[in-house]
This record gives sequence, structure tokens and C-alpha cells, in this order.
Amino acid sequence: MSFELTMLAWTLVLALVQVLLPALVRNREVGIRYNTGPRDGPTPPPGKLSGRLMRAQANLFETLPIFAIAVLIVHVTGRENALTHYGALAYFVARLVYVPLYAAGVPFVRSLVWLVSVVGIVQILVPII
Repeated sequence: MSFELTMLAWTLVLALVQVLLPALVRNREVGIRYNTGPRDGPTPPPGKLSGRLMRAQANLFETLPIFAIAVLIVHVTGRENALTHYGALAYFVARLVYVPLYAAGVPFVRSLVWLVSVVGIVQILVPII
């Protein structure tokens, strides 16, 4: 398996973690009884941490399809090179670092880390455009 596909696989693991994290925090906020029930009543607003984790998850899901498709196109066309290698690495590491920064409410640095992930996608796209 190519390095780029490996980074995609690890990013999918990160995506699963990002699905579970807000759910676990939300369970602490509203209780398991509410989350396992029919949720017919109004939903309590998310707390600060669960809201941040939900937004970080949504942010990942905005760029993940682009990253995944870019990696797959590069792999299928055999255009993997050092640029795509480091682009996939930059995307994954940036997305990994982004979660605790967002959860902690760190401004500016979080946005720079997000930008690194976008630059990583662009690096993967360069050989295929």
C-alpha cells in the first residue's frame, strides 16, 4: 500500500475518533438515558467542549472527501511522488494537531494548522492537474 493510502487510512481512523469524542463528551452533559432514548423532547444545547469537538468534526468532514479523492486519483494514475507523499503527511498531521487545538479554544494557531492541511491537499493535487 502506498504511503498516501496509508495516510488516508489513518485519517479515516482519526475521523472515527472524531465521531466518538463529541459523543462521549455529550453523554457526560446530557446523560446516557437521554442519548439512548427517543430524544422526543428539545435537545439541550451542547456545552463548550462538545460544541468545539462537533465543529472540529464538521471541519474535518468538509475537507476529507477532497483529500480522499485526491489520494485515490494519485494512486490509480501512479503519480505518487515526494510532493504527494509530504502533502498526505502534512494533511494527516495537521488534522491530528487541529483537534486538541480546537478543543482547547486556541485561536490563530488552529487556523494556521488548518491552512497546513489545505496546503497538503494542494500538494497532492499538483501532479494530477
